[in-house]
Parts: sequence; C-alpha cells; structure tokens
Amino acid sequence: MKIKTAIILCAGFGKRLMPLTEKTPKPLLKINEISLLENTINLIKVLEIKSLKINTFYLSNKIKDFIFSNNFDLEIQIIEDGKEILDTGGGLLNVVNNSVETDFIVFNPDTIWNAEYANEIKQMENLYFKNKLENILMVVKKDLSFDKRFKGDFSLDVNYIYTGCQIINKKIFKNLSKKIFSMNEIWDNYIKKENLYGFESSIEFLHLTDKDIYEKLLQKD
Repeated sequence: MKIKTAIILCAGFGKRLMPLTEKTPKPLLKINEISLLENTINLIKVLEIKSLKINTFYLSNKIKDFIFSNNFDLEIQIIEDGKEILDTGGGLLNVVNNSVETDFIVFNPDTIWNAEYANEIKQMENLYFKNKLENILMVVKKDLSFDKRFKGDFSLDVNYIYTGCQIINKKIFKNLSKKIFSMNEIWDNYIKKENLYGFESSIEFLHLTDKDIYEKLLQKD
C-alpha cells in the first residue's frame, strides 16, 4: 500500500444496539469471539499499514484500555473528539489535522471486515492514485447485503451501498469552517460537482446495523 496511515472511526454512541452498547462501545462488540475493532485492525495489518489513528468519544476509556492491553504491533494513536461529539465528518477532520500525511484509508468498524477485502482495497488504491483522485468509496450492490433492510449510511447510486471503507485526501476539507458535521455533507457536495468516485466490492456485505442483525450475525455460519 502507498497509503501509510489508516483511520478507524470509533466515536459513535451505537444507539441502535442499546442496551448492548450501554457499557460496551459498539467497536468492542464481538462476532465469532473477536471484536469489530480487532477485526478491522487485522485487515489493516494484512494491508501492511503500520500507522493507525482511532477517533473516540463515547466510552473512549474502554477503547483505550483495549488498545493498550493488546500488542497489535502497530503505531496506534487515539484521538478524542473532545468535549462534544464531532459527527463523522468533524471527527475525521480532527484526526486528519493530527497527521502530516495527505492520503488516508478510513474504516467504519461496523462492517465485518476480513482478509478477502485486501485485494479489492489495493485495486481501489491503485485507481485512486492512477487517476489522482481526492476520494474513492468502496460500495457494494444491495443484493450482496446481509441486512436486506439496510439502506446504507451513504449512497452513490440507488443500487449500491457504501461499505464503510474510503480513501480520502485531506484536500476534501479545504475551505471548511465548521467543526461538527457529517461526511454526507462533503459527499453531497462532491455529487453535485460530479466528482465523487466509487469502487465496487464483490464480497458479501456484513454490517452491524442493529440488535436484531447482531443476533442474526452471531447465528451465521
């Protein structure tokens, strides 16, 4: 990978998974005896990225304790949103501002990532640099989604769902004065300019939407 720094977004409240997330942050919920966060970190290691930044807010001490009680053999920095949650865009901007890098790969740990994604991510990265892009979002056809009700956090097209993996350049935040905002605001603006790019994944999309899906994922082979 040319990209040297990965970011995992871990600040959310996980409200749709209450009461499971009352004392456990969503990234630390487990599927197949492994937490969503560790699962995401394992993919980052397969990609041979050595620098990882994690943004936190809700139950941030539990995420810190988990990171520092495990030896992931990565350079990991925890960056807190601060006194108030900054939403997905503000949280990501806060992390980017704490780095000298210009390009980042960003993961939502809500997706059940696995090593199969590594090849697709490398192809996505090649497109990103070859075409000198500022953004590229990994998307999947809706019929590949385990949760058939899930409309996605963000959609490039009515037939596709955003998987929770994106490559961005810090330029996407230029001329932005807001501190608290959703990434959807950024992407809506790029859609208007016809300058938002997607890469199609062919892997079954497993996403921890809510408590009902969590229980179904636990029963999945």
